[in-house]
This record gives sequence, structure tokens and C-alpha cells, in this order.
Amino acid sequence: MADFSHLLPTQFVLYGDDGYDSHVVRLLLEHKNLPYELALVTDDRPEEIAELNPYGTVPILVGRDLTLYEINTIFEYLEDRHGADKLLPATPKERAYVRQLAWRLQHDWLILARTLLTHPDSFDEPSAQQAKKTLSDSLVTLSPLFGQYEFFLSDSFGWCDVLLTPLLWRLPQMGIELPATLCRPLIEYQKRLFCRKSFINSTKLKPNYLDNTDH
Repeated sequence: MADFSHLLPTQFVLYGDDGYDSHVVRLLLEHKNLPYELALVTDDRPEEIAELNPYGTVPILVGRDLTLYEINTIFEYLEDRHGADKLLPATPKERAYVRQLAWRLQHDWLILARTLLTHPDSFDEPSAQQAKKTLSDSLVTLSPLFGQYEFFLSDSFGWCDVLLTPLLWRLPQMGIELPATLCRPLIEYQKRLFCRKSFINSTKLKPNYLDNTDH
């Protein structure tokens, strides 16, 4: 079993790959300016993956005295543990609203994205085509929502933006091209988020410690 006792309370090791879920956790860590070592996982997975996570999946976030392996749990822990750069609003009512929006994004859009980003060995062409059409149509229909605020239905960067940005980054990989005439608000939203330093750093897969000072 790997020993992580050398880590400081604010240091982490992230076992992750180049997939969506790992990208979400990298973006969380970058946004909150938390130093982490990226242990890049390929198809040939090290033995400690099974020791750290009984499901054998990544991402896995490891601290000096904890191991977490589900993105919503990781988010809630980092949000509760690290006070700066909050991703949820101040009041219980507002926090519940954002959590519900995030739940809808995961159950409406991210499920479709996972179908399109599935491993080639288990790729199902009819299901993928239906998912592509449904996701594309929904993005076009809801594009005006992204023009109401600087971020997703908010004036500040939040949990929903963390979930959306890696998804939108992967639209070309999913074969989805947003029509410029119909999706200008969404396209402008993408540009704003893709330019943030925290997101740019989150796209880097070189394993090392990162210590950023702004977003």
C-alpha cells in the first residue's frame, strides 16, 4: 500500500486519466489553488488503484489521511474543507438551488456525454447517434441561458461551471459542432471559461505539483 504520510494537510495526490471525471477534479484543485501531484493512469493501471478504490476507477483523490473516489464527494469535501474560492453560494436556499442545477446537468447532459465518450471497445453506434442528437439539440435550445450572466445562471464561477467546462471542451471529441448563429451566447460562455488560468492549467496532464496564485 502506498504511503501518503509525507503529504501536508493541503497537499493531494490525484490518480487520474485524460477523461472527463478526472478533468473535473483537476479543475476543482486548480480553482482552489491546492497543490497536487498528478499520478497519470493509463490502461495499464498500477496495483494501488484497486487498493485505493474497490471499484478500480479514477479519479481518486488521496490526502494524508483520506481517500475519495467520486466527483460529487470530492467536490463537497474540498468545498467544506477549504474556505477560499467557494463554488457554492452563501445561503442554504441558494446552495440547494445550485446543487439541484448540478444534479440536472449530470443527469441530463453528462449521461449523454458519457455515452459519446465511452471506450471504443464498448461503443454502441445507434445509442451514440441518439445521444449526440439529443445533447446537440438541448445545447442549441438552451443556449440563450448562457447569455444572462457571466457564468452559468450566476455572476460568479461555481460548481455548475466546473461540471460544464470540461464537457464543453470535449464537444469536438464527441463530434458536436455548435452552430454559430444559434449558439452565440453559449459559444461566448465557452470562450470566457476556456481562457481562465485555472482551466488552462487543468488541461495539462504532466505529472507535477502545481501552485497557482490566480484564476
